[in-house]
Amino acid sequence: MSLSNVQFSVAAHILAVLGCHNGREVTSAVLAQSVNAEPTFVRRALAKLSKAGLVRATRGRNGSCVLARAPSKITLLDIYFASEAPPTFIVHEYPVDRDCPVSCNIKRAMAGVFEKAQSGFEKSLARQTLADVMDSILTNEPASAKAR
Repeated sequence: MSLSNVQFSVAAHILAVLGCHNGREVTSAVLAQSVNAEPTFVRRALAKLSKAGLVRATRGRNGSCVLARAPSKITLLDIYFASEAPPTFIVHEYPVDRDCPVSCNIKRAMAGVFEKAQSGFEKSLARQTLADVMDSILTNEPASAKAR
């Protein structure tokens, strides 16, 4: 069974919508419609983005939000950390079979592999900005092609 976590991609989606509104206030209902997700899920994501200083939000009946800084000043790593998404890879937690040398050592071996992969992933995100994603949306060219 494959498990997916969408926190990072939803956070990037929300921020791209806000960026495309060029500083105009946007309601969580508009964001939820764009993401095509439950408004409560979007509001939870907004709370994390606000806590991280990426979004300025007002609450209440007429609540709305805007980007807290320019899209070129928000890296994808900022968004990843703000979204509180889990690491890309983790070692399984199945019990060790003491009679199997692979089972006894695989977790240690894979932990190093996953640490290197996560580090590379984060370095790649640090080189890309929300502005790159927004440009990609407008040009239909992958954001990674524009990464520095």
